[in-house]
Amino acid sequence: MTNAPQPGSRIIAKPSARRQFLATTLALEAFVVLFATLVAVRFSAAGLIQAPQTTLWIIGGCLMVTLLVVSRVQHTRLGIVAGGLTQVGWMVTTAFVDPTFLIVAFVFLGVWVASLVLGTKIDTERAHYDAHHPDTAPNVPPQ
Repeated sequence: MTNAPQPGSRIIAKPSARRQFLATTLALEAFVVLFATLVAVRFSAAGLIQAPQTTLWIIGGCLMVTLLVVSRVQHTRLGIVAGGLTQVGWMVTTAFVDPTFLIVAFVFLGVWVASLVLGTKIDTERAHYDAHHPDTAPNVPPQ
């Protein structure tokens, strides 16, 4: 018994690995921004950061919402560019609030770049496989 499709069966296209990786990275980063905002507000209350708590909440909330929105548009080139710009914005913002947050920002930038490279590689290999195995290739191109 094999997993080969039966004649007439519908083969469903796999979603883009690049899109999944990038979107997941940005969504997880939104949660990290939430937790970083909580820490920054606590630092502000203790006098370790010279920024008003309301300002920290506004900046953190806007960045978190931006990351979540951008994570949903990673299937377009403009979305990928927006994801990169959001990464840079997150790094600049953290440098002003607390430079120690830059470590986390750089780690997520590295994960985002790795997601971009590896996701593209996986999508290319899937397309190559589908081109050489038309009997198991989906009828609909992947997103």
